[in-house]
Amino acid sequence: MKHILLAVTGGIAAYKAIDLTSKLTQAGYEVRVMLTDHAQEFVTPLAFQAISRNAVYTSTFKEERPQEIQHVALGDWADAIIVAPATANIIAKLSHGLADDMVTSTLLATETPKFIAPAMNVHMYENKRTQHNMEVLKADGYHFIEPGDGFLACGYVAKGRMEEPFQILTIINHFFNKTQSLPQSTFSGKYALVTAGPTIEVIDPVRFVSNRSSGKMGFAIAQALRDRGAHVTLVTGPTQLEDIAGVEMVHIESAEEMFQAVTQRYEQQDIVVKAAAVSDYTPTDVLDHKMKKKDGDLVVNFKRTQDILKYLGEHKTHQYLVGFAAETQNIEKYAQDKLKRKNADVIISNNVGDQSIGFKSDDNELTMHFKTKEMINIKKGKKVQLAQQILDELETRWQ
Repeated sequence: MKHILLAVTGGIAAYKAIDLTSKLTQAGYEVRVMLTDHAQEFVTPLAFQAISRNAVYTSTFKEERPQEIQHVALGDWADAIIVAPATANIIAKLSHGLADDMVTSTLLATETPKFIAPAMNVHMYENKRTQHNMEVLKADGYHFIEPGDGFLACGYVAKGRMEEPFQILTIINHFFNKTQSLPQSTFSGKYALVTAGPTIEVIDPVRFVSNRSSGKMGFAIAQALRDRGAHVTLVTGPTQLEDIAGVEMVHIESAEEMFQAVTQRYEQQDIVVKAAAVSDYTPTDVLDHKMKKKDGDLVVNFKRTQDILKYLGEHKTHQYLVGFAAETQNIEKYAQDKLKRKNADVIISNNVGDQSIGFKSDDNELTMHFKTKEMINIKKGKKVQLAQQILDELETRWQ
């Protein structure tokens, strides 16, 4: 088990550090937390203690264990140290070698790999002095996790938001993969969007139309991409599966919600894998109240839903587009036709009529149909294993 020392400093983004502690813990890291005095104006030690199940450190002069020097021992214990959020003030202190509190004393007294996740007003971030201080730290071997663009506490919409916890987790996972000398992946650092599961189309407050998709294949692909260092977003319909640590989870219900979630994020993606079983039709009219039983048959009118894969194919610029074709007959013919009509780069087909590899099964058997006319057959196996085989085939082809 790897040890993570999380240093939280005094910015409004300190609330994200609670979520980061949770995600790191769920991912199997042992986490210990240090808080500066100013951080405690925003968050409490108890919150971190409850999540990490470890004592929280707040003062250089509060020595819990007489047999060790706390700020030295913590640095020796950690396999990596993350400063999140990192204010302009803490960056300035570290760049000048100051050691006037628990966080700066610990960082100065260790050679453990250090990650800095800045969070501040855009003008503070872009200030020449701050930029200079960051360059000094980079030259000293600090790893910087770039802040994102978005709404800031000061009211600006600009760069300065602390990177999201799931992305920080992905970076840490990738760092340890690299230090363990695992093969470098072409997906590392890239942005990947995966869809999974069914959609449900509401008829009334009680009834809906859906399909048998379990989401297992899409979830397996999202996790495999995460493990190869990609920044992964998983847009999923209702499933019985647990959220994946280190993956941005977007939960939707209807085909329209999935369309909106995917298209809003499409531009920044490098690769998109459409593994979801999206409803082709949705009721024309949705009733506000439960429909009562009546004598005779019932007719419900349906309209076509937005064809998400076709839309992505028509609007792709740089994205590599992977679709799925779940068929019960003429599988190769339909897959090849879909490849052309949807302007996809790959269509992955499978026979969902075979219950041993169908929607709810843990197993699958696939064929990859490439735009280059290649066909790769992937023999029956566990979906988590097939996800890795799919990425193995894509590793050198997708770019």
